[in-house]
Amino acid sequence: MIGFLLRALITAFGLWLASLWVPGVSFDSPATLILAGILLGVVNAIVRPIAFILTLPLTILTLGLFLLVLNAGMVALVAWMLPGFHMGGGFSAALFTWIIVWLTGWIGSALIGRRGIERYQRR
Repeated sequence: MIGFLLRALITAFGLWLASLWVPGVSFDSPATLILAGILLGVVNAIVRPIAFILTLPLTILTLGLFLLVLNAGMVALVAWMLPGFHMGGGFSAALFTWIIVWLTGWIGSALIGRRGIERYQRR
């Protein structure tokens, strides 16, 4: 559970960076930002695998490039579901937001490891 919450905070940090760097992305409050990080984690865990399987032929046909559209769609879905998370600018805003969230998640995972912060506790 701690690992999920830590990754949700890393995702929220990525969303916060995206709100600074990507035009059209904004949050009404810090609570909305944290909720967006948690909701994006849930959507990526539940909805994304189903959408991936349903769009697998298109993903194969485009040599994997459709995954960019799928991942940007997950960010747009969270913005659509969560009041207070505003995403103007259409597909490009969702795509650049996903790229920033992915990079921060990748760097955060490299720093904390698979098991989360427990990696640094004494045994």
